[in-house]
Amino acid sequence: MDAYELATLEGERAATAHPYLEFLRVPALSAGLYTLERGATDGQSPHTEDEIYVVMAGRARITVGAEVRAVGAGSVVYVAAGIPHRFHDIVERIEIVVVFAPAEGSLAGGG
Repeated sequence: MDAYELATLEGERAATAHPYLEFLRVPALSAGLYTLERGATDGQSPHTEDEIYVVMAGRARITVGAEVRAVGAGSVVYVAAGIPHRFHDIVERIEIVVVFAPAEGSLAGGG
């Protein structure tokens, strides 16, 4: 069994000084922790894989394609492959578990 604690993952992520920490990768999916500080800029580009965001803490807004909505702890957002998306108006540090299917980059040859 692989099991993870959010606090431990956040500590590992913070030690890297990067906003994203991948903690699981198998061919069918990958998962990571994405943390953005209040006022941060989310510079991500569309991905070649479908993804699900599960907001664990914080408050912000997300734009997916032409749709905009507020998100906070407990929000779950699906983003289809290739659709532009980003978090913005981050009013409270946001921690997000991200799941890609299949694994991030695998359809782009980054497998």
